[in-house]
Amino acid sequence: MIRVGIVGGAGYAAGELIRVLLCHPEADIRFVNSTSNAGNLLCDVHEGIYGETDMRFTDELPFDDVDVLFFCFGHGKSTQFLAEHAIPDHVRIIDFAQDFRLSAPGNDFVYGLPELSSPAIRVAHRVANPGCFATCIQLGLLPLAAAGMLRDNIMVNAITGSTGAGVKPSATTHFSWRTGNISTYKAFRHQHVPEILQSLRRLQPDFDGALDFLPYRGDFPRGIYATAVIRDVALSQTEVDDLYSRFYAAAPFTFYTTSQLDMKQVVNTNKCIVHAEQIDSKLLVTSCIDNLLKGAAGQAVQNMNLMFGLDETTGLRLKSVAF
Repeated sequence: MIRVGIVGGAGYAAGELIRVLLCHPEADIRFVNSTSNAGNLLCDVHEGIYGETDMRFTDELPFDDVDVLFFCFGHGKSTQFLAEHAIPDHVRIIDFAQDFRLSAPGNDFVYGLPELSSPAIRVAHRVANPGCFATCIQLGLLPLAAAGMLRDNIMVNAITGSTGAGVKPSATTHFSWRTGNISTYKAFRHQHVPEILQSLRRLQPDFDGALDFLPYRGDFPRGIYATAVIRDVALSQTEVDDLYSRFYAAAPFTFYTTSQLDMKQVVNTNKCIVHAEQIDSKLLVTSCIDNLLKGAAGQAVQNMNLMFGLDETTGLRLKSVAF
């Protein structure tokens, strides 16, 4: 049994992590830390797990009682937490923030995208969970990078649900503003672009183009739907289908389809579904994920499974919602 600790346990992604782990046959949640909610029942904050557990949040950090820690912090707080706390050497870490996603001297975190790095994740002591947009966009582009097919700049549009903005209310997350509305933000400057380029250049070192990324806020709670336009891909439609199908043949949660896709196929699951279509001289790649699962908590549990020698899918065969 894997003994689990969760820090920063009050946010949306942490709530999904708790929900998944409560049903995981090899996981035992030992504590969920939240200073602001200490003493409160988990289900008082994460109402979807009402009746599933009587655990309470704690402001304590019993590191010696766990095998793995999930850091569910906002960006920048993981670095601070590690500087302020002595975590025992035996405890493995899976970090949801962006603090350790980029390679740098002294960074011993492995980038946790299983479709790209599963051998390294299996032996890792610390894993940086990818960003939600980054996961969705990379899974649409990695097969092309592996085949050396990326040229020039890549145009990407992607829309995300309101949970992607986190649990703390802001002017652009209130229901009255968000519903029936759509808007762009962080155009061409989104924080996930560097990690996407890092992965693409790992597979195709000679790719020197930019990723022109336009993120959109959607008026739905969860999910990401991304489209990428790649010019001058010298492959037939049959060759494109074969390239993607072979690349993801062994991936348990990423699927290539020759049919048009929609976001509801993945909501409430740990899946990514990808579709690619040659149109004149352009290749249109569409990919979609649930931002809280494959984009956060589900992928983190997938990484935990790999790190502890379990089947990658353990506890993650979640069902999509048809309507």
